[in-house]
Amino acid sequence: MKRFLTTILLLAAASPLAAQLYHPGEQLFYRVSYKAKMFPNTEVGAVEVKTTENNADGKTYYKVEGIGRTLPTYRWFFNLEDVYTVWVDTASLRPVRFVSDIREGDYTFQSYYTYIWPDSVVRTRWRSRQNPFQEKQMPLNAESMDAISLFFSLRSAEAEDFRVGEPATLQMVLQDTVQHLHYRYLGRENKKIRNMGRFRTLKFECQLGTTEGYSFTDGTIFTIWISDDRNKIPLYIESPVKVGSINAYISGYKGLKYPVESLMK
Repeated sequence: MKRFLTTILLLAAASPLAAQLYHPGEQLFYRVSYKAKMFPNTEVGAVEVKTTENNADGKTYYKVEGIGRTLPTYRWFFNLEDVYTVWVDTASLRPVRFVSDIREGDYTFQSYYTYIWPDSVVRTRWRSRQNPFQEKQMPLNAESMDAISLFFSLRSAEAEDFRVGEPATLQMVLQDTVQHLHYRYLGRENKKIRNMGRFRTLKFECQLGTTEGYSFTDGTIFTIWISDDRNKIPLYIESPVKVGSINAYISGYKGLKYPVESLMK
């Protein structure tokens, strides 16, 4: 279960829509369940993703925080708190700074990204435990972003822009590399979400390569269902991990920009 929140955000980030939908006041809540032979679909964690406005250096930014925690019942067994934060320029809708602070049991990990868009580069610093920081500068293109930014970067396209079965690729910055996220659209589907109701959704199959230390193995295929309305909220995520599988589902939302027209009466 290393890097628990990253796992959920990487899954949600692969949702293939077109441009950022940042809306101050928006809050998305998820429950996460883990299923294996010894754990029959057990809820183990919760994730919150919230957007606010933040002023710094005379400029206004969208500040997005993703926070993941194990539920109190399981903290004696595996205590986890992951916090990811990104600051996004309100004019260009591009990330300018990203920070992660991961605490999972006795494992800690910190990373810092600074985006320098005029030069098309990103500077990254990261370390695990109390090891010295490692640093790297990498070239960027317009689609290269961190997991939080990708979570929001794809929420404005119309469903009619997608073609069933048509493959596409996104890029994600991860410490010292840029990973590729492959996906294809599978079509529309009505999906029942626990305690929330039935939604009209857009269904995608995604494939993620990874770096050492993440739960995914190279080539892992997972499935994500997104609300078929203007909000394009990730509603349900289903994926195998090294042992068992992880499912994440929406458990609540506040402050959305648009009505949830995908919720079926």
